[in-house]
Amino acid sequence: MANKSMNSISFKALVDKGSNKVIFIETDNDFVDVLFSFLTIPMGTIIRLARKHSLPVETGCMNNLYTSVENIDARIFQTGACKDMLLCPRSGAELHCKNLQLKINNGEPTRYFLCSDCTYRYSFFSHYKDVLCECGKPMDKEIPLSVGKLKKSSSADGGVFCKGLTRFIITDDLEVMPPSSSVICSLFTKLKVMDASTTEELAFNVRVGEVLEMLVCSLVSKMPLSETLLKFKSQPNLSNEYPNQGICIEPQTVGGCMNEEGTISVKLIICKSQKIVCYAEAGEDFVNLLFSFLTIPLGFMIRQIHDRSSSLEGSIEQLYKSVQDLDNEFFKSNYQKEILLNPKLYPGFFYGNRLLGIEYGLETSNYYASYWKDSSYTEVVTTDKAFVPSGSYIPLKLRYCKTQDDAVCDQGFLNGPTMFTITDNLIIRPISPLFGLSVLNKMKVPFTDIEEQIVQVGKEEASRLLVTSFLCDSSLTSVFLRQPKTEQ
Repeated sequence: MANKSMNSISFKALVDKGSNKVIFIETDNDFVDVLFSFLTIPMGTIIRLARKHSLPVETGCMNNLYTSVENIDARIFQTGACKDMLLCPRSGAELHCKNLQLKINNGEPTRYFLCSDCTYRYSFFSHYKDVLCECGKPMDKEIPLSVGKLKKSSSADGGVFCKGLTRFIITDDLEVMPPSSSVICSLFTKLKVMDASTTEELAFNVRVGEVLEMLVCSLVSKMPLSETLLKFKSQPNLSNEYPNQGICIEPQTVGGCMNEEGTISVKLIICKSQKIVCYAEAGEDFVNLLFSFLTIPLGFMIRQIHDRSSSLEGSIEQLYKSVQDLDNEFFKSNYQKEILLNPKLYPGFFYGNRLLGIEYGLETSNYYASYWKDSSYTEVVTTDKAFVPSGSYIPLKLRYCKTQDDAVCDQGFLNGPTMFTITDNLIIRPISPLFGLSVLNKMKVPFTDIEEQIVQVGKEEASRLLVTSFLCDSSLTSVFLRQPKTEQ
């Protein structure tokens, strides 16, 4: 049975002594909730947290996208907040994840910024400093959040995604199942464990660092539990198995055609002899799309990969499949299960062209209150007006990045018009002939072997770009030059 403290979760694992691998662990809903929360975390957050703990994330081009955002001059973004939104993206499920026993992203508290001049007039707030108010001034006045005294739920009512006191077993490749004798026997047969004497029971106490390591391992390994708990090291088999050759991504729909309305034009510089993209030149609309990949929750990425009949090297897709396969009775409600299978963007992270088809979550109610308490003037933001004196509060509206109204930000993250150079592995810089020449020189491609090609990016291409940015290090080649296989 899993024991819990404020900063750790304890559980027992059955280990194969001969191979020094985890057969399964036995735990309750608290640890399973933490694992399931992986699916709600934005890609940019995974990279940021992994770097913070010196855990390299080897997932296609994602690191290059994140580094490109870091390196691009803040003045090219519509506001400094737009850059922060990409480097520190928020989760659409963060309200639920605040109740997790172990919070991977606990080091980044939610912040609230208001305009110091016209809070009562426009009633806007932002989670990022210097987002522009309706009056045109930056919202730079930080107000603390008042949470009051939260009611404690009973163990039976507990749980974030799964019901409280529910028991599970978790295999080394993150398959989550209800415990039963038939499941254990089937697992022993699959792993060729014929004698219980070759196994041993070990106790573990995991903290945030170990859980984050499990997340990173799950992206590239089929044995994240063994690698994290037992420090078993498998042979590396990362996403760039076929470097610079591209991968074939199946179309999402058979016979579908590109929607010409709302497409984006991109110029490709192609090596004719090798049939690979050397680099591309495009405007801010295309780079807005690529940068928005950092705000995408991991679970949405996995779903897109499944829809395209592609597969991952790691075990994170097994975790996603476990959510699909578990009976609804194990979840607190169908809504909690849907949060994991179809995670949404945080409000305000909705890229304007909507090419990816991802939805954004609903805003929570927030209130600004100002009142006198014990001879001192108090200003707070609260999500529950019962925590502040009656008549002292006004409802707030979430303000996104630079926009002229309180609707979803359709302008993207970058100022325009701006042109960029984008390499095949999605290193992005403001357009530079010198950078383009250096790419050709590094690839040893002569000028006589290149040609230009204009392509259009619609919903189909955007979805394929998202998948390839996660699966390989030659995203542009995979999407625009590798033709999907057709049945003979």
